[in-house]
Order: sequence, then structure tokens, then C-alpha cells
Amino acid sequence: MRKPSLRFLQFWHIKIDSFKAQVVNFSSFCTRNCCFSRSSMAPRWKWKGAEAKALAEPVSTTISELRSSLIRSEASGFLSSCSILLVVEPEQAELLDNGCFGRPIVSAEKDKRWFQLSLEEAFFLFHNLKCIKISIQDRFLDNETEVWRIMKSKKANFPVYYKAYSHLRSKNWILRSGLQYGVDFVAYRHHPSLVHSEYAVLVQPGDGYGGNFRLRVWSDIHCAVRLCGSVAKTLLVLYVNGDCKGEDLSSCLENYTVEEQTITRWSPEQSRENETSDQSRVNARTIKPLTSS
Repeated sequence: MRKPSLRFLQFWHIKIDSFKAQVVNFSSFCTRNCCFSRSSMAPRWKWKGAEAKALAEPVSTTISELRSSLIRSEASGFLSSCSILLVVEPEQAELLDNGCFGRPIVSAEKDKRWFQLSLEEAFFLFHNLKCIKISIQDRFLDNETEVWRIMKSKKANFPVYYKAYSHLRSKNWILRSGLQYGVDFVAYRHHPSLVHSEYAVLVQPGDGYGGNFRLRVWSDIHCAVRLCGSVAKTLLVLYVNGDCKGEDLSSCLENYTVEEQTITRWSPEQSRENETSDQSRVNARTIKPLTSS
């Protein structure tokens, strides 16, 4: 085999050095931009007039209109496996979509619309807003404790997940499934058509309820934080402390407390001497209610 010539080796040496320089410059560019995006917690609106539209149509107003409309129409749903199928009029279907409850189901009916609600969404409408009815095997369930017991039997740790869901929903955050991001929920400031989600939410049972623990080791935390960073979201962990003993609904929910904790990657650029001390406390920030939306 012939040895490569000196000119050949010099040519590829220059090419490799040039490629390394490009990689270093690209990595530096990514680092600067990533640090900027993590330090900025402003909502990322999807189009120019989205923020104005959100201010003109607050989430709280939409939920109030949805509640009144569902009560007037006496909307009802029935239990199907691990979800609730809700049949509504076209008017309520639009309000459900605006409030981000459930997923529409395509059907041949023109005067009726079908929505598939998760157990947390259905119980929030049933218990918190008191605007729908739920039936099982053609029998309406008027007793909230009975509905609570049935949903607990359908989903492990349902009390913990419902407490976390209602905790953020009551603050006017819109929640959707976070399955595609490896979390329980993603939280939006307003309708997903207007703004990107800000938080990837993990629900952690406190006091050992159910034994469904994550983030036990640093590698779990590192993976979760890196994944959230790659999709421009902040990891929000909700620790639901307490225990649900017995079948009594009110005492069960009152026993729970929710602790919020955001976890982000530490950046040296956020810890310079000329930075304010407020930025160093970003990880302890409380997720406040969205009073304006």
C-alpha cells in the first residue's frame, strides 16, 4: 500500500482544523442563545397580535362562559374505560375548545359534538365547576363521593394527579397532556393557538403515597432538565403532600398540600457580580395565578 503524500496530509490537516473551528463557533453560538432563552421567562407568543387577543379574551372569562353554557344545556358524559365521553351542542363544543378541555371526536352527527375528557378534566368540570353530569351504565351519579371512588379505581394515584391538575387550573393555567415530553402536563398561559407552553409539569407524590417516585437520582434530574431546555420549557415539579385515607372526598382533598419547585440549569452568565440577587433565586419562584388571563 502506498503511503499518502505530504501534500495530501497537509490538505486534510487544514480541512480538519477548519471544521473544528466551525464546530467551536457553532457551540459558542448555541451556548449564548440557550443561556438567553433560559434567562428570559417572558411568554413566547406565536404571532404578532396574539398577546393583544389573549388580553381581550381572558381564560377566566372563557371558563365562566363555558360553565354557564354547560349548566343551561344540562350536559352529561358517561364513563368509557379511563376517560369520559361528553356530548354537547356546537356552542359548547367551541367553548370547550377555547377552554382547552378534552379532545374532539369526529362523528357523523351534525347537531351534536363529542369530546373525550381525561379523568382529571371531567372531575374538574363535575366537582369544581359543577357544570356537567356523569353517568355509568345509564345511571347518573349524583353523589360526588361515588364518582371520586370510581375514578380512583380507574387510575392509580388519581387523587394526587387531580390535586395537581386543579391546583394549576384554579390559577387560570391551561393544562394539556405532557406525554410527548416525558412529563405529566404542559402548562400554557393562554390557548395553545396563541402561545407556547411555558412549563413542563412533573407530579411527585409526597409522603410516600402510591410509590410513584421520579427524579430520585441526579441522572433523572439532568435528563429531565436537558429535555425541557431543548424544547424551551421550564421544569416545574409539583410535590403533593398528604394522604387520602377513606372515601370522604372533602377531607381527602383538604389533607393535600401542593409545593411548587422549578428546576433549571445553572448558567455562569446569570451569576456574574453585576447581576441582581433576584436572578439567583429563580429556582424558588412560585407559580402565581394568572389574574389577567
